[in-house]
Amino acid sequence: MTGQLSPEFREESIARMRASAEAGRELDVLIVGGGIVGAGAALDAASRGLDVGIVEARDWASGTSSRSSKLIHGGLRYLEMLDFGLVQEALKERGLLLQKIAPHLVRPVPFLYPLTRRFWERPYVGLGMLLYDTLGLTSGHANGVPFHKHLFRRGTLRAAPSLRPDAMIGAVRYYDAQVDDARMVAALVRTAVHYGAHAANRVAVVDFLREGERVVGAKVKDQESGSEFRVRAKQVINATGVWTDETQAMVTDRGQLKVRASKGIHLVVPRDRFQSTVGLILRTEKSVLFVIPWGRHWIIGTTDTDWKLDKAHPAASSKDIDYVLERVNTVLRRPLTREDVEGVYAGLRPLLAGESDSTAKLSREHVVAHPVPGLVVVAGGKYTTYRIMARDAVDEATRAMDERVPASCTDRVPLLGAEGFRAVWNRRQRLAQSAGIHVARAEHLLQRYGSLAGEVLDLIRSRPELAEPLPGADDYLGAEAVYATTHEGARHVEDVLTRRTRISIEAWDRGVSAAPVVADLMAPLLGWSSAQRDAEVAHYLARVEAERLSQQQPDDESADAARMGAEDIVPVR
Repeated sequence: MTGQLSPEFREESIARMRASAEAGRELDVLIVGGGIVGAGAALDAASRGLDVGIVEARDWASGTSSRSSKLIHGGLRYLEMLDFGLVQEALKERGLLLQKIAPHLVRPVPFLYPLTRRFWERPYVGLGMLLYDTLGLTSGHANGVPFHKHLFRRGTLRAAPSLRPDAMIGAVRYYDAQVDDARMVAALVRTAVHYGAHAANRVAVVDFLREGERVVGAKVKDQESGSEFRVRAKQVINATGVWTDETQAMVTDRGQLKVRASKGIHLVVPRDRFQSTVGLILRTEKSVLFVIPWGRHWIIGTTDTDWKLDKAHPAASSKDIDYVLERVNTVLRRPLTREDVEGVYAGLRPLLAGESDSTAKLSREHVVAHPVPGLVVVAGGKYTTYRIMARDAVDEATRAMDERVPASCTDRVPLLGAEGFRAVWNRRQRLAQSAGIHVARAEHLLQRYGSLAGEVLDLIRSRPELAEPLPGADDYLGAEAVYATTHEGARHVEDVLTRRTRISIEAWDRGVSAAPVVADLMAPLLGWSSAQRDAEVAHYLARVEAERLSQQQPDDESADAARMGAEDIVPVR
């Protein structure tokens, strides 16, 4: 088992789940939802020795889990809410991810917290930062990042020369961590497969199977072939995030968890638009705004507004973009304009609904429920604590099983690509020479694939033309599009350009010029006809155009209508 999400493996997973049900056998656990929590639950259950299946209606991480702020953090603002337990739990997870679970995908990132008020603010913020660092140390795992440091105005401007001198009197520098969220999910699914899980994306649950009150599996539809079949399981875990209400309503409205969707948008701008060696965290009237270093770019966000429209494709409006630009420009010498914005993306937070009218005040803690026998629901939470959510969901599912099931061990299970990463990183010069590529290319691959980068380089050795960068996206090689298809479960051009790579938000043309080349690389691997190949390119171009149009609209309703102008890809059968 190599954890390879090849097209053949997807077909095998579907065939095995289908044949098992037809023979009257059942999985131990069926997980519905291929975001960070569902993928984490698949690994948790598989690493306990359970027979596991996971299905995702669209692509892995296609919802919230590819559209986050891409931070692994304790949540500084939760300290002000006195939620010390949540912060400490998140900081423990941050340490595990940095040093054990995914050191190839999660790395430290420095931030400045600008100070604007004399006398009281520095000791107040400094005390909070000291507590943040201390909670990281006392959380049962090493901190993994440097301690905070106080800076006066001169030191602040040395670290971030593009800040306005009158925008602060000094700052506190502290560290958190960041991750490519979609790649993290793909790595989790691959690792779950490595430990024996069956996994199939583009397979949607259309109904649940019932025996009396008990849920005993699901009726699913293969979105690629159009065929429907049944999957039986002792326990089903619903990990569908912002779709929790809809999925749970297929079974019961009794004791139902309520999840509200909060929209957050992010802007991507080139790194050279302003000078700084560190990120920024800025207070707004609603919450905080992050300016996050992201390779050759900055990610700036986010917003926090209630969203009741299309959940599959949340749209950023012109109002959202103006809000983010206005807030970040309060501290910059040279204001950013719309022309500086290279990419835009919007995501939805799955918040546990409460009495508050404000999504900013709803809980980020998670809940696990067992509304009817055979069905476990996990909802809420934050990206950083996905492993805890997954563990708790599998714990709840296994309580109802007759046999004794081992405890979770995912705090000690590195993801594929993590094992040996630091040793391979130290050999990056030799690695580059052996593959005939620049060392910067080797570093790029190592930071995306870890110790599995050799598999991508093997593709280049066998097909040297794959060392060419994709058009309009110099950071990404043709080999990565091939590898995404053969090893990472990509089924469509959009999967490669939006999630396996981040070309859709990092390229000025948002992947339009790369789409035909990616389609040509994928076509023979997936057996596409020329009609399917053309449909893939046309769909991606329509998607980009719809997103651009939505971002010119004044409000959510018109932005949503514009974005819905591009329909989801339908395989040509």
